[in-house]
Amino acid sequence: MQQASHLPRVDVLEAIRLRRSVRKYTDTPVEWDKIGTIVDAGRTAPSAGNLQSWRFIVVESHPKRRGLAEACLKQYWMEEAPVHILVVMMLKKIRDFYGKRGVELYAIQDAAMAAQNMMLAAYSVGLGSCFVSAFDEDKIVEVFNLPADIKPMGIVTLGYPAEDPEEPLKFRLENVTFMDRWGQQNVARMKDIDAILWNSRVVERGIKVGNDLVKAVDIHTRQGRKKLIEKLKEKADQMRKKMEESRKKP
Repeated sequence: MQQASHLPRVDVLEAIRLRRSVRKYTDTPVEWDKIGTIVDAGRTAPSAGNLQSWRFIVVESHPKRRGLAEACLKQYWMEEAPVHILVVMMLKKIRDFYGKRGVELYAIQDAAMAAQNMMLAAYSVGLGSCFVSAFDEDKIVEVFNLPADIKPMGIVTLGYPAEDPEEPLKFRLENVTFMDRWGQQNVARMKDIDAILWNSRVVERGIKVGNDLVKAVDIHTRQGRKKLIEKLKEKADQMRKKMEESRKKP
């Protein structure tokens, strides 16, 4: 499935930097072409041995969404999201190839990569998302009548955001990068580290400035439209008064 041509395209680095966990949504329905684009992004994620052992359950009905919210330790904010995508793994398939390690590690990694793909795709088409991994597994199995070898791994909530979360604090690149061995933080040894850090921060500032500019233009445009409408109404009132006065004249 290819991305619909009319959907907006966003640079992947912009999506990585600006995606946020959204927990407040409008009640605007999500278009099916966008849902398809997002699920397809999950489908194209890498997986251990290319087994593609994940499956995706798209949830729209309110009773099912409420059931998921209940199962996710009563996180009722989830109900506001008009779409949930439940990511499950086919354990037998991955166990047959990789045994215990496949079930306990590869399955989790594969599901996480698919979920990240979907959240980045959601941002790229103007939607908010959040990954939920705190849940009662047995309750989800019950709600969706999952077979014994199908394991729920997480839920991605989707919808048009009703909030604009602030950027969370993140460690700097130099705080999380070691050279050659654990604990070696001599990042000056990294080739062109100054250029890497400078470029990274320039991109951060550039994206922020760009977004601030877009918001400013939007506000200015809305204010301009408001003033124009007010002027048109004023002119219409003046014309109506003149017409009424002319009717009254003998």
